[in-house]
Amino acid sequence: MIRAALIGFGWWGQNIARAVQGKSEHLQFPLVVTKEAQQASAAAAALGMRVADDMAVALQDPDIQAVVLATPHSLHAQQIVEAARAGKHVFCEKPLALKHADAVRAIQACQAAGVTLAVGQNKRFWPSMVKLREVVASGVLGEVLHLEGHYSNEHSTKFFSDWRSSPAESPAGGLTGTGIHIVDAFVGLAGPAAHVTARVHSTRQGHDPRDATSVLIEFKNGLQGFFAMVRATPLYWRVHVFGDQASAEALGENELVIRHRGGRVERHVFPAVDSIRVELDAFACGIPAAGRQTVPYPISPAEMSDAIALFEAIVQSIESQQPVGVPS
Repeated sequence: MIRAALIGFGWWGQNIARAVQGKSEHLQFPLVVTKEAQQASAAAAALGMRVADDMAVALQDPDIQAVVLATPHSLHAQQIVEAARAGKHVFCEKPLALKHADAVRAIQACQAAGVTLAVGQNKRFWPSMVKLREVVASGVLGEVLHLEGHYSNEHSTKFFSDWRSSPAESPAGGLTGTGIHIVDAFVGLAGPAAHVTARVHSTRQGHDPRDATSVLIEFKNGLQGFFAMVRATPLYWRVHVFGDQASAEALGENELVIRHRGGRVERHVFPAVDSIRVELDAFACGIPAAGRQTVPYPISPAEMSDAIALFEAIVQSIESQQPVGVPS
């Protein structure tokens, strides 16, 4: 059992704690770190966690093997570096960083320290997306020609915080909240991107914003794809890969539709999973431990870097209203 400190105990940090604590066979949280330590004490105690108000407490504790970061986006890179220097394995909620150079710095710090780094892209672990990657890798689609995606939800309405309207913490409409999941999915399916053109249409800013973001991508392998996201509309997820023999479309968490040449259609519906616990279990199983085989985290450091490179280029394209090359 890996003993980890949960850094951050806001809405999402509490979701992580509830998904893992007393339920995971691989990870537990003896400690939570939050600036609101006094206010969080009752909720933390109910989950069997002691509370500290400084990440240094976790980094200096020899009983803590790892940290799970559920902190503001702008803090991620430096916190990863500090944790790696302290010899702690790191799970970082998405996005890994806001700049490609910072993502590279964080990844290199973990590699130099010999610690495991994982990024919290829980949609990677949805049954529909696991099956989609399997189908694409099988070759049944033939030559892959195109990708499409969409992810919208109502989180800006239901769970709004001031940082969600801050360009420094949440640029490009819903990119850090929703679009980053499509970015990760596309990189996992098509590899690194070369060029991007993106736009945001906004009708209301500030609390409970109204905006839609559209992104057109050219990948280094020549494929093209596009995706969109809307921050204030009912939950909808779609990732669709088109080949010359078939197409495969992941719809929501648990459904995959394969459309073959000639009109044959396969529909798969999978049992639901707790994707937060599954991704954190995958992180724990990627940490070397006596008596068991280590399983590498399914998102590679190269994919983490490529995703933030594409993320940064999308932000730059929106700000400049021009096509942008993706850093490498």
